[in-house]
Amino acid sequence: MTMCLGMRVQEGLVGLADTRVITGNECIVARKVATFTGDGYSLFVMTAGLRSVRDKALTYFNELMEDRKEPFDRVFKAVNAFADQLRRVAKEDKEALVESGLSFNITALIGGKFHADKEHKLYLVYSQGNWVEVGTGTPYAIIGATGYGKPVLDRTLKFEDPLRFALKVGVLAFDSTRISASDVDFPLDVVIFSNGKLVEHRYQRQDLNEVSTWWQDRLRDSVGQLPSDWENLVLTKLPAP
Repeated sequence: MTMCLGMRVQEGLVGLADTRVITGNECIVARKVATFTGDGYSLFVMTAGLRSVRDKALTYFNELMEDRKEPFDRVFKAVNAFADQLRRVAKEDKEALVESGLSFNITALIGGKFHADKEHKLYLVYSQGNWVEVGTGTPYAIIGATGYGKPVLDRTLKFEDPLRFALKVGVLAFDSTRISASDVDFPLDVVIFSNGKLVEHRYQRQDLNEVSTWWQDRLRDSVGQLPSDWENLVLTKLPAP
């Protein structure tokens, strides 16, 4: 399993990807985010699903990006090109994977900005090559382990939030997923795009231990501080000890 999260707020984009990969009985650390930068453009690609499909599609896409005489002018055109590579890999490998009992399983989050884009963009790409744009109403998308961090995002994140707030929310969503999903873990790769620049950083477990502990303690304290009148409607029906 994987946990990749992309967030689009007014100030820019935040992407987070765990690095745990389970292969049979082996557990390895592997990068799940790729970045592409050049004159007038920045782009990141995060993937979840079969590692072999991911690596092959990204190899084809990287070759395409390097061989182009001129870069794409819009993000959606790069997304279409990546989708073409997914379809290419599907034609080459899908039948053999299905015969082996495996699904052609890959999803991707692609975000960035090219010189003709009026604003930064974020897209969710499915294994069939079709895609949806992440809008402002729900300014995030998760691929892989989607359920554990979603409540944190749904309750807190808004498009108008600062980039720093989005990063904090993203880390809490990752922490919630890491606690509940054994196949999601550190190191955590983070990419941030703002003001035309794409930066990357890798967090180790010790870097965010304090945040995780603080968050857990505050959650327990908050439960204890909940209003109590509603509890009495049922608890007062119990016999006295």
